[in-house]
Amino acid sequence: MTHRRDAGPAGAAAGGMARPWAGNTWDSALSSEEFAAIKGVGFEPVGQVLGTAVFNIGYTGVWGCPGAWSVAGGAKVPSSMWASSLSQLVRTMYSARRLALARAVAECRALGGDGIVGVDLRVGEFPAGGLEFTVLGTAVRARSRIRPRLPFTSHLSGQAFAALVHAGWVPTGLAFGIALETRHDDWRTSRLASWAAGNQEVDGYTQLINHVRQDARKQLALDAAKHGGDGLVVDEMELRVRESECPVYGNSRDLIAEAVFVGTSIARFGRSERPAGPKPLTIMRLERER
Repeated sequence: MTHRRDAGPAGAAAGGMARPWAGNTWDSALSSEEFAAIKGVGFEPVGQVLGTAVFNIGYTGVWGCPGAWSVAGGAKVPSSMWASSLSQLVRTMYSARRLALARAVAECRALGGDGIVGVDLRVGEFPAGGLEFTVLGTAVRARSRIRPRLPFTSHLSGQAFAALVHAGWVPTGLAFGIALETRHDDWRTSRLASWAAGNQEVDGYTQLINHVRQDARKQLALDAAKHGGDGLVVDEMELRVRESECPVYGNSRDLIAEAVFVGTSIARFGRSERPAGPKPLTIMRLERER
């Protein structure tokens, strides 16, 4: 579907925003180098987009000490599974990020964009309580008659996006991998973690962080596959560990590990066969005829 450059006020009003090809000024979160790189692979920035959502995070759906509920048959239940005590909390964390991203995509559509590059996803405390999830990026439009069915989203910078396209790949969507795990501090772990234990591995803590990272990596790969990607470019790998009082076992504690992985799903697109190397130069003879 093509658009006339004189779309006018009616076209701008359709999404509540001015259309850049109607001659209006657009804004962008791109640097001058990113702008040049995106232009070099056939895309035009059409405007900065923002999506935000504030969520109250805290209820896990389980009463008491979650560390005592996370073990089944001697093995931990991944937080992505319905049987996990933390599955409801993990689903909320996914929902908050995806809702903020969906609102940024809606702005991209209103601007006539084909995708968003340079997606910056931030999570911070909201002053009135809860967490604020914010997505900021630049919507771009291809100089082509071929339009994607859905706008893509990508954390890649302008230069990285251009390099990806030059290599024969395109972003298909931002992917998330989120996992939460808890571990109750039993007597052995408490003994190994004490100052008198000396320099040695606390294997209970090692198992906790390994398990939560593996689960998050697995969920990231599954989410990338849902976007139709053949591969994945990872942007962020975040691990946070906090303590929680365990009311079931008296004066004891649980450790809660949270792993969040973010990346861009990418897919290969077909290209016609072209000879390798630089294009041959056109030579013009400048001698006068005798």
